[in-house]
Amino acid sequence: MTYKKWKIEKSNKQGISFSSATVCLFLFLFLSFNLLYCQSSDSNYRQNVSETIKTLEEIFNVEIKDDKNLLYEKKLDYSDWRIRQGNLEVSLANILAPFDLSFSKESDSLYRIVPFWYHRVSEAVGVERLNYLKNLYNNQKTWNERKGLLKNCMYTALLLDKAPAMPKNKPVLTPKRIYGDYSVENIALEVIPGVFATGSVYKPYPLNGKNAIVLSPNGHFGGGRYRESQQKRCATLARMGAIVVSYDLFAWGESQLQFPNEYHRNSIAQTMQVLNGMRLLDYLVTIPGVDPERVGVTGGSGGGSHSLFLAALDDRIKVSVPVVMVSAHHSGGCPCESGRPIHLCGNGTTNVEIAAMAAPRPQLIISDGGDWTKNSPEVEIPFIKRIYGFFGKEELLKNAHFPEEVHDYGPSKRMVMYPFMAKYLKLNLRKIQNSSGDIDESSVVIEEEKTMKVFGENGEKLPANALKDIDELYAMFDEINDKN
Repeated sequence: MTYKKWKIEKSNKQGISFSSATVCLFLFLFLSFNLLYCQSSDSNYRQNVSETIKTLEEIFNVEIKDDKNLLYEKKLDYSDWRIRQGNLEVSLANILAPFDLSFSKESDSLYRIVPFWYHRVSEAVGVERLNYLKNLYNNQKTWNERKGLLKNCMYTALLLDKAPAMPKNKPVLTPKRIYGDYSVENIALEVIPGVFATGSVYKPYPLNGKNAIVLSPNGHFGGGRYRESQQKRCATLARMGAIVVSYDLFAWGESQLQFPNEYHRNSIAQTMQVLNGMRLLDYLVTIPGVDPERVGVTGGSGGGSHSLFLAALDDRIKVSVPVVMVSAHHSGGCPCESGRPIHLCGNGTTNVEIAAMAAPRPQLIISDGGDWTKNSPEVEIPFIKRIYGFFGKEELLKNAHFPEEVHDYGPSKRMVMYPFMAKYLKLNLRKIQNSSGDIDESSVVIEEEKTMKVFGENGEKLPANALKDIDELYAMFDEINDKN
C-alpha cells in the first residue's frame, strides 16, 4: 500500500485530498502554534530549552550544536522571554547560565553548547571587559592605584601571605654536565618544608663575571621540561650569558614523586607554581656569578600564565616574555593557572590587565592565529600599550604575532625572544649566531629524560622528609582541600 495522498471524509461524504507535503506543513504549523501558545504565565512560560535553541537558530540563521546532549530534558521558566533580538550571544548566555552551561563560537555560523567555563568567555565579552577596565584609570596615578589593589589582592588570593618560610637547607644539585660553552645541573629546592621544586639549571661555561637570570616555568606541552624545545631555549639563553632555571609544574615531571598528576588540577597547584618561581629566584640571586638586577622570565601556555603572574607580583623581574597566553577572553583552562581567585581581584580582572602590571618594564608578548591569542594585535596589545603610555614607555612593549601558527613555543617564536632578551638583559647575541648572522641552536645537546632527573631515574634519591599528602600541603596554608 502506498501513501501518495491522505484523504479526509467530510460529513457530506465529499472527499477532499491533500498532498503529503501539505499535510506536513499543516502539522508543523499546528505543532508550532501549540508549542507557542501552550505557554502562558500560568506555567511561567516553561518549555524545553532545546525548543528555544531552535528559535535562536531561526532568528539568527546559525547552527547551535549540542553534541554532548547537555540540554536533554532541561526545561526553563520564561525560556523564550530570555531571547534578546539582535544579540545572539547575550541570548545564549541568558538561556544557558541557569544550567551552568555556556557556548563556544566555532565560526560566525556555528556555535557549540559546552559546560560552563569560568575561565573563558566569548571574544565579544572579552572586549567588553577591557572597555570597562579602561575606564577605571586614565593616567599613571590612577593606574598605580589600581595596580596596587590588584597586587595585594592577588598575593592574598594565591595564599602567598600564608606560605611557610623556605627551609634553610641547601638545594640538592647533581654534578654538572658540560657541553662546550654551557653547563647543566639538576636541582631540587625545598621551597616549603618537605616540598621540592625540581628542575635543571643551565649556566654559561666557563662562568665569568656577573650573569643575568632567566626563570623558565614549564607549560603543558608534551614532555614537560624534558622536551626538545625547552632544552633548546634554556641552553641557548645560557650560551648568551644567562643563568637559566627550567622547572617542573606542580604534580608534573619529578614533582609527581610527591603528588600524583591528578593533583595538578587542584587550586593549590597555582599557589605552588608561583611560589616555586619566586623561591627559585630567592636562591639564584645568592649564588656566585649573578647580577640580581638583570632578571627575566619566559614560558609558553601554562608557563606563559606564570610568566605573567611572576612579572606582576615580583618587582625583581625586569624583562618578561609571556608566550601564547595573553588573552582578553581566556584566563587559563587549568586550575594551576586559574584555580585561585586572582581573576576576581579588583571586582574582576583579566590576563591582559595582569600583563599590563609589568609596565613600564620591557615586555614582549608572543601570540599566534591558532589559539585564544589570535586577536592580540587588535585587542590586547592596544589596551596594554595605553598603560605603558602612562609612563611614556610605549616602545618597551612589543608584540610578535604569527597568524599562521598554532599554540606552541616553536622555533619562530624563540627567534624573536632571543634578540629581545639580549637587548634588555644585556646578553651576547653574537654567541648564538652563525657566520651568516642567523641564530643557530644546532650545538645544543638534547639530553635524555633520565639524565635530567635530580632524584634518580626511578626517584630513589627522593629525601625522606618529602611530603606526599595533599591535605597536609593545604593545611600548611591554613586551607582545606575542597576536593575531598
